Amino acid sequence: MKSWYRRATLISAALIGVVALAWFVLDRRSPAPAVPGTATPGPTEHPLVEIPLSGPIAAANAEVSGMAWYGDVLILLPQYPGRMADRDDGAVFALPRADIVAFLDGDVDGPLEPVAVPLLAPGLAEGIQDFEGYEAIAFAGERAYLTIEASPGASMQGYLVTGAITPDVSALRLDPESLVEIDPQAGLSNMSDEALFTVGDVVVTIYEANGANVNPEPVAHRFDAALGVLEAVAFPNVEYRITDATALDADGTFWAINYFWPGDVKLDPAADPLVAAFGVGATHAQSETVERLVAFRYDTAGIALVDAPPIQLELAGEARNWEGVVRLDERGFLLVTDKFPQTILGFVGR
Repeated sequence: MKSWYRRATLISAALIGVVALAWFVLDRRSPAPAVPGTATPGPTEHPLVEIPLSGPIAAANAEVSGMAWYGDVLILLPQYPGRMADRDDGAVFALPRADIVAFLDGDVDGPLEPVAVPLLAPGLAEGIQDFEGYEAIAFAGERAYLTIEASPGASMQGYLVTGAITPDVSALRLDPESLVEIDPQAGLSNMSDEALFTVGDVVVTIYEANGANVNPEPVAHRFDAALGVLEAVAFPNVEYRITDATALDADGTFWAINYFWPGDVKLDPAADPLVAAFGVGATHAQSETVERLVAFRYDTAGIALVDAPPIQLELAGEARNWEGVVRLDERGFLLVTDKFPQTILGFVGR
């Protein structure tokens, strides 16, 4: 009896050992179960390299509202160019690509000082009721296109105007007679078409607020080179603000600034499908602020989101109101803020 008991005990112990070993192996091969309430690790956020500036454009009251490449020269657009010079209609500012690259490569020290370029637009601002400044700029060769925002009465009104820059970047001249209206889509205060790009002989402008709760069926407005109105095309619902866009690349892809300051309650953000699809980075997970670049693709059928994660900036405490973006070759992107928290020109790598 005792022998049988001893054999049974040994067999039981052996079986327990086999089960324990199998569980250990399976446990090592299988992922650990998720702990309720913990977040899935989000995408890597991109740090910003600040490019120090000097001169008038470095002051917060420059309120830079857009920028674009004219050849190898970066043109920075103040919202109120008249503040930037005592003559003509104010100034925009020019900064050579070579200076920016030299700074990023460590070949020169900052700060960099953009050169003032006279803006010639006789009577343009004065002829717009409740003019609230320029919002975006793009070039097609020497032809320049700019959007303008105004708030006549209790409503908002956007405009598009064209002109030309001199080949030596000595002046930017606008044609007040070319001015056309761009009606806002959502009736929100301080919101108008704040981004634009050109494609061939077509100019495309993008409204600032395209979230599902405030603008259920957004569109992008289109114009011919002389600013004749063309048929609008569909634009996707994207939460928060769209404040500027890059030029198109060869396959029609462009990137746009997608920004949210938590105090901007009028935007009434819905659930963000980009967060659901791609998650958020470490600093975004700790803040309601959103600072990111989102990829889109344009064709004559409309504008669609590209199935790619946004480029999320590493947040730095106080929200930075990004108002201008351009590509910098294959390196990444240049971005610029308005006066909140101050003028910042920065570089973000891909």
